[in-house]
Formats: sequence, C-alpha cells, structure tokens
Amino acid sequence: MFRLKNIYVLFLIVFIFFSCKKNENDSIANETILKGKATILVDETITPIVEDEVMIFESKYDAKFTLISSSESEVLNSLFNKKAKIVAIARNLTKKELKVFEQSKIVPKITKFAIDGIAFVSNKSNNDTLIALKEVIGFMKGDRNSKIKGLVFDNPNSSTVSYMNVLAGLSGLPEKDVFTFKTNNEVLKFVSENDGMIGVVGVNWLSQPMPSMDSIIENINILSVKGLDKKGYFAPSQNNFAEGTYPLVRDLYIVNCQGGSGLGMGFSSFVAGDIGQRIVLKSGLLPYKIPARNLNIIRGDSKK
Repeated sequence: MFRLKNIYVLFLIVFIFFSCKKNENDSIANETILKGKATILVDETITPIVEDEVMIFESKYDAKFTLISSSESEVLNSLFNKKAKIVAIARNLTKKELKVFEQSKIVPKITKFAIDGIAFVSNKSNNDTLIALKEVIGFMKGDRNSKIKGLVFDNPNSSTVSYMNVLAGLSGLPEKDVFTFKTNNEVLKFVSENDGMIGVVGVNWLSQPMPSMDSIIENINILSVKGLDKKGYFAPSQNNFAEGTYPLVRDLYIVNCQGGSGLGMGFSSFVAGDIGQRIVLKSGLLPYKIPARNLNIIRGDSKK
C-alpha cells in the first residue's frame, strides 16, 4: 500500500511538471513581436516613461506587459540570474557585465531610446536655485563647509546613487548627513518638508509627476547645476539635454535577452521608432532620435 502511494505521488509530480512545461512552451509559441504576455523589470527612477510606452504599445497590439519597478541593482541581478529577460535601465551594460552573458552564450539586444538626467531639488523656502556639482561631490566626500544640510537619495541600490558615487569616486554613500528612502516620490516629499536638504532624483519623476504629487512638486525648487568643467548654471531641461549643457545626463536602454522574436524585440523596436520617440519627446525627456515633423502645405485656388 505504501509503495503504491509513493508511485501515485511520483506520477502526480511528473504529470504536474510536464503540464507546467507544456503551458510554458505554449505561451512561448503563442508569443510574437506584437502579441503575447511578458514581464519588464524597470529601474524605478525611469518608471513613468516606460509606463507610457507600455500603455501605448498595449493599446495598439494584442500584448500585455507586467511592469515591475525595482532598484538598478535588483533589476540587473534579476537579468544576470536569468529571472528577467527584458529590462529598462538608465545606463548601458559594462564590458564585464556583457562577459557574464557571453559565458552563457546569450547575446543581449540593447536598444537606446532616450536621454534622461539626474536632478537636484530643494525646499521652496530656499531662494537660491543654483548649485555647483563640485559642492555636492565635496559634501559626499565629507566637506561640510557648504549650505547643504543633507543629501537625500531614493534607494541605496539605485541608479542615482551609483551615478553620483562614480562622479565622486566613492564605493558607497557616506553615513553622515546622507539619507535614503525607497522611491523618488518619498525623496520629493521629504525635501518639500525639510529646509536645507538637497534631493537627488531622476528627471522623469519631475517631468511626469503623479497627480497626487502636484502639491509636493509645488513646494520644491528644481536647481540649475554648474558642471565640474563648465561655466554657467543649467536647468535639467529637454533643450539643455540636446545641447549638452546640463552636466548630469544619462542614456536609457531596453535590454532584451529573450533570444528570439518575442515581445522584447517588438517593444524595443516600438520605443526606438517614430511613435515611441514621440512619447519620449512629450514626456519632457530627450528622444534618442528626434521625430521628423511633416508639414502639409495646402495651396488655395488663386483668385482672379
């Protein structure tokens, strides 16, 4: 009896395994570049623009994406561990990271689709809307002879932290007078309520704030920044991104490791195409390729 029970359990396990495998294979077989279901892991600092792209893509095609926002570190770890096949990140993969895929014989398809920036924000009570990047880096290195009372980041594992650490030549954030939360919105809320704090956020959260954040955005200043080797102060605007005057810009990418003609390929082509680039332009970020403008000239009949 005991032996028969074990055989039954073993049979059940095998049946479930092959049923799940069949469902997975059916799902893959039914997926095309414009049809099916897929998951995208996205760097939390650029979530608004990816949400917009996904919404329009889904409205045009028989596709459904599950969007998961996480820190840059979590997104990349999921990609390297093969838990994610499509990701949106705020930098390109490094040579060292690409070698991880080479060892697994995977060739990631990397698509650049926009230029974003990192912004410094302060409380509205602060009348000074200018800040030098040198001053921020100095504060990160321990210099407290400045008007900055504290720096506020979204997440210790975020792309904004990584970006600023590279600029400052640091391997990690200092513990003193540096605060981290979980999201960009939490940073904005904290800065709006605390004078002297400088928030470090993705520009995308300022160009496309959630309606619930309107009152908070009204209580902060978006600072103009002086670069390390540049003269003058520049705001994080679309025009300054295009002219290369704003010192804290970064490129946005879709990384597709599906390895076939699936939704990852379709979505990448979409965001880099005309419609996708117009969505970027409307968002306040800078498109990788400026969409062409077609002018229709209507000639009226000349009156005699």
